Amino acid sequence: MEIPSFIEDLQQRLGAMFAASPAGDVQRNLKALLSQQFAKLDLVTRDEFDIQREVLAKAREKIETLEAKVAELELRR
Repeated sequence: MEIPSFIEDLQQRLGAMFAASPAGDVQRNLKALLSQQFAKLDLVTRDEFDIQREVLAKAREKIETLEAKVAELELRR
């Protein structure tokens, strides 16, 4: 048996053993409790955050461009 397959096999066996133990029940219950609490908070996903960051970066670029144009126009007066 190769080392990687041995480790994968061991990981699967330990995972199955853990899931069947009371610790597995605690883990499932804790996960459900945390999911409920996070649902109550006003959180955004990482994807939503990244999209908003891109929108903000584009808005900043436009503002900088407009500020430069306004400064140029003010100098022409």
